[in-house]
Amino acid sequence: MLRILTLSTLFPDASRPNFGIFVERQTLGLAAHPDVELKIVAPRGLPPFPLSRLSRYSALAELPEREDWKGVDCHRPRFANLPGTGGRWHGDMLARAVAPLLDELRHDFAFDIIDAEFFFPDGPAATALGRRYGVPVSIKARGADVHHWGHNPATAKQVLRAGRSADGLLAVSQSMADDMAAIGLPPDRIRVHNTGVDHRRFGTVSRSEARARLGLSGPLIVSVGALIARKGHDIVIDAVRHLPDAQLVIAGEGDQRGQLEAQIERLDLQGRVRLLGSVAHDDLPPLLAAADVMALASASEGLANAWVESLASGTPIVITDAGGAREVVCDDTAGRIAARAPEAFAAAIADLLEAPPAADTVRRAAERFTWEANTAALYDHLAGIVGDHR
Repeated sequence: MLRILTLSTLFPDASRPNFGIFVERQTLGLAAHPDVELKIVAPRGLPPFPLSRLSRYSALAELPEREDWKGVDCHRPRFANLPGTGGRWHGDMLARAVAPLLDELRHDFAFDIIDAEFFFPDGPAATALGRRYGVPVSIKARGADVHHWGHNPATAKQVLRAGRSADGLLAVSQSMADDMAAIGLPPDRIRVHNTGVDHRRFGTVSRSEARARLGLSGPLIVSVGALIARKGHDIVIDAVRHLPDAQLVIAGEGDQRGQLEAQIERLDLQGRVRLLGSVAHDDLPPLLAAADVMALASASEGLANAWVESLASGTPIVITDAGGAREVVCDDTAGRIAARAPEAFAAAIADLLEAPPAADTVRRAAERFTWEANTAALYDHLAGIVGDHR
């Protein structure tokens, strides 16, 4: 029996059901493996008093320290998230907060490995804890955790030290692996570990059926992602100006909402562009199935789950040449890779609207992304590290 401690600051909770949902799905798949015993430690970063009393932190502060999360034992210790420090102390604070909990857990759960599911601050904390308990550590890179924290002057050296100290490294795409190597992480220790798609939920209804259910008609573009600058929703909104018959709906929430609302009004697109807010993951399959195109103008990505879920739904994608884009859009049946500019996105979307690829052909581009393959590869990776360590 392989005993795994999964450490992840990117993990859903009652106050943020969509936060890190793909880490959750991966972890639940691994926990269901017949040869695995797993516990989750999903720390909560909270600022010191009195900032911790602000309304934005209240729901996070009120979460239980321990709960059964979809059948898996989940611990949610607090660690000090110090504003204005650029993350400089987050790894140390995380390790200090988690150590007393792990000291207690070790009595009944002598974990064989620490599986860190986000590179920062999880990675530096995991390597410190691995040394404390004499167990190996694996760290997974997902995108911004390396693209931002691996280049941020306050944290870059910590990311590098953690990656060089870890016994194994995972990357969500080959492009992500190349970016990790470019900052000095050992390429011989990096393994590509793709995400999965639940093909029993995505791609099970036709576009006409999905549109009928949602009461939609006309060309429909969908974008899925947090309302943050990096996702480029403003670019897709601007592109809609050049597509007079199309509607755009954006599923996501974030601090750019006000700016995007102002942009929609300024461009007089209120009748054709809607911000749906946060959409439950269970509600995404019919929305993606109903769309003619899913468009996302990201500045950076690892390998976006929205890409492969759209393809699994039979919906082609228009995306930037970010992260693993070329590992997903391998030919024109999957969609287009466009320059990060409104005119380029408008042209690529128009091309797909004029000559849409068959839905079953689009779905084939996502066939290799399964949660079963994800679980098998992760188990093989972690078991191999433990075997080498013994």
